[in-house]
Amino acid sequence: MSRFFNERYEGLKPYMPEEEIQSKKVIKLNTNESPYPASPFVYRSIDPFEVDSLRMYADKDANKLVKAIADNFGINENQIAVGNGSNEILAFSFMAFQNREKKFFFPAISYEAYSIYSHIFKINKTEIPLAEDLSIRPEDYFNLDGVIVIANPNTPTGMALTASEIEQIVRTNRDNLVIVDEAYIDFGGESCIPLVEKFDNLLVIQTFSKSRNLAGARVGFAVANPELIADLNRVKIAFNPYNINRLSIIAGAAAMKDKDYFKKCTNEVKKTRERFSKEMSDLGFTVLDSKANFVFARNTAMQGNEYAKALREKNILVKSYDDPQIKDYVRITIGTSEQMDAMIKATKNILGIEETNMPS
Repeated sequence: MSRFFNERYEGLKPYMPEEEIQSKKVIKLNTNESPYPASPFVYRSIDPFEVDSLRMYADKDANKLVKAIADNFGINENQIAVGNGSNEILAFSFMAFQNREKKFFFPAISYEAYSIYSHIFKINKTEIPLAEDLSIRPEDYFNLDGVIVIANPNTPTGMALTASEIEQIVRTNRDNLVIVDEAYIDFGGESCIPLVEKFDNLLVIQTFSKSRNLAGARVGFAVANPELIADLNRVKIAFNPYNINRLSIIAGAAAMKDKDYFKKCTNEVKKTRERFSKEMSDLGFTVLDSKANFVFARNTAMQGNEYAKALREKNILVKSYDDPQIKDYVRITIGTSEQMDAMIKATKNILGIEETNMPS
């Protein structure tokens, strides 16, 4: 640490992206990316003219992208803000929407960025414990006195609240903003975007990184009433008016328009997730009911980090945790059917289970 570093950030622990190994031999199931390529619409939308246009700044309002999102959800363009991934929108939200006491409430086990942003923006955070079964109890969030942030489905558990349960939280906190982080909503959860028309204290954030297959493009968006969106855009423009690059605006708009490919990819992930969950259960794992593009699983025969280490030796990456409540679990991204078959085979080998060849 240099002598010029702000002492306010001495205890800051940055979000550490998962391990990256650049090898075709490695099966990467630790970062919740899509196993499928971007929509064919994306490939067709980026031509030499668009590449030549990189010499110019992007459209600061990202009108093409905003319109595609509005058309997809049947909402007005002034109800949408876009950002450099959902992380940027979350950061702007922590910056912009604070009550006098700067109180924020979010689950104790959830997306690590919430705690990091609390530190950066000097938020008085309250981390609410999960239930014993690792679910979020809606009643724990009724009638609070600060901003509420809920990942739905939650990470790393993959478990989700229903839209009606989220509505209860919003309804009992009419003087508090409720932020719903729907990064994984398209894999089985119920989106709260329709509730935006009913409540002016609801902000819904989504990303193109998972279900739209564009993690590398860094595109996210928020949906809320026009006043909240205007507040977000005010912060965005002050911070960086050109926060999304030209090619990402085009790619995001194209991906949003390709509804058939979106359904095909998300349905394939859901189908693979259900099959993989059953196979893991058959091997003695406890697998939580996931509505995301990953599963959260444990086996009493070993701790999560031991299992992750054994898998890594077989060129398969998953995520393990140090938190005592979830140290026995690993989070496993759902890859292609072939990748999950390899994961099952490796797991059987680790557990000492011999595969039996079925007669043809």
